[in-house]
Amino acid sequence: MKRYLAHSKPSPRSPSLRFAPAAPAAGSRTSRSWRWRLLLCLAPAALAAAADSDIAQADVFVSGRDGYHAYRIPALEAAPDGSLLAFAEARKYNLGDPGMNHNEIDLVLKRSTDGGRTWSAMQVVEHAGERWSAANPATVVDRQSGRVWLHYLRCKPNRNTHTARPGTDDVQNLVRFSDDHGLTWSGPTDLTAVARDMSDAQWRCSVVGPGGAIQDRKGRLVAAVWKYAPWGVFAISSDDHGRTWRRGQPVPGGQPGDENQLIELADGRLLMDYRQQKGGHRWLTVSRDGGASWGEPRPGLAVTPVCCAIERYTLKSAGADRDRIIWTGPKGPGRATLVMRVSYDEAERFGNERLIAEGPAAYSDLATLKDKSIGVLWERGNYKFITFTRVTRAFLEPK
Repeated sequence: MKRYLAHSKPSPRSPSLRFAPAAPAAGSRTSRSWRWRLLLCLAPAALAAAADSDIAQADVFVSGRDGYHAYRIPALEAAPDGSLLAFAEARKYNLGDPGMNHNEIDLVLKRSTDGGRTWSAMQVVEHAGERWSAANPATVVDRQSGRVWLHYLRCKPNRNTHTARPGTDDVQNLVRFSDDHGLTWSGPTDLTAVARDMSDAQWRCSVVGPGGAIQDRKGRLVAAVWKYAPWGVFAISSDDHGRTWRRGQPVPGGQPGDENQLIELADGRLLMDYRQQKGGHRWLTVSRDGGASWGEPRPGLAVTPVCCAIERYTLKSAGADRDRIIWTGPKGPGRATLVMRVSYDEAERFGNERLIAEGPAAYSDLATLKDKSIGVLWERGNYKFITFTRVTRAFLEPK
């Protein structure tokens, strides 16, 4: 498969949060003082938590920078070499979603090799064309090969969830891969006919994620997918390291939803956490066959309809002291006050709520860093920033 060097746009070092000064390069003379300057400049509401548990934050994408009106839909991945990959939709003309408001959206990436303290110049992974959209990133790492897989959408101008025509390529499901930790990427492979039944006269599009694809203990790559019309959620998977993919059955039960993520439970079952179409809580469903089929959904965490993140953090069977699953989303009211919660009983209950930041907060994604700290990539300030937050395990634990 032909490989492409992701196009880089020259830019200054990514600016930091207004309440957190930019970190110096790792190993620099001033790097030792970075945490203390951070604590002195943190917003008062976050100061106590930061002083107790070492929380560091920096902006990765900023509205108006690098030739784009705004950035949305974050996805975060820890590459096998420990570098961090931060993906986003670069929305050129306005905040409109793919195919809306005559917008144009590129899929972009920044990398960090120092745990999120500093970030590279922005790379354009895909520019689909004038008024086209390359959107909705979702990633998974193949532990056996070290390959990073990137699922995303390509939308024609003015085509979106509601205006895409069934049986056409108005909205395509594409996948690329990187064998060098995100420095370069393959050309796209079209999975549209896998992710969608092209003969279904109602099925307009399928959308992966954003974020939250996994590889299970058997080596299967699994990505959570949602569809329209009607609304529904399911998964696609690969048992041959991404060479071929297949579509599983939709979640039964008549609870419509979208934007979904996956984790593997300690007993090998898969858990899907997905956004509700209506009501005050998310939905959870379990698969006993690696995502081929799903059980009846049950109520999840109470939260406004929004994309939230769920991540397997520690596993007792892998040598950790206990099983942990972490979750991030806005506590509310509405899209505000980003919090992190932890479950010690395999997502039956979530507690130990920890404040990431007050103020407007929307979509988020999670990754476990090489040093076992936790990275959160999230939308802040009414979509003015996509911000990276790094916390330690101590941040999560009961005080």
